[in-house]
Amino acid sequence: MARSPLVVHRIAPDAPATMDALLTMFGVAFDEVETYGARRPSPGYMRRLLGSDGFIALAATKDGAVVGGLAAYELVKFEQERSEIYIYDLAVAAEHRRQGIATALIRKLQAIAAARGAWVIFVQADHGDEPAIALYTKLGTREDVLHFDIAVGPAAA
Repeated sequence: MARSPLVVHRIAPDAPATMDALLTMFGVAFDEVETYGARRPSPGYMRRLLGSDGFIALAATKDGAVVGGLAAYELVKFEQERSEIYIYDLAVAAEHRRQGIATALIRKLQAIAAARGAWVIFVQADHGDEPAIALYTKLGTREDVLHFDIAVGPAAA
């Protein structure tokens, strides 16, 4: 049986079914079905997000089914007229891994970033996530940094 060709494309604001399929795939791939499925944004919110300049959602499909995807944000800088692209989520469905899909998603993002004049794409990987670390090491330069989550709430007195 011939393999179906992989198609990587940006998800358009008028493609809510593709975005829903991406969210479902993220939930399964990250073992966070509740996070990605329980409180999905409204169609209007999703159209605005997908149509905004600051958000990029890519889907990798085979035979019309989402098998991988990427969500990224463009961060417009203040110190110079340039931007950075931050990969927030990237996943490939388990049965489609080790086929170059994650690399294809990043390559598509690189083309989008270049067209926008961004100067770098960056991504975080968790300690122990060896497949992600290997992928990002192959494609970029590793920096060891600390990440902090700061709670949202009133400022301290």
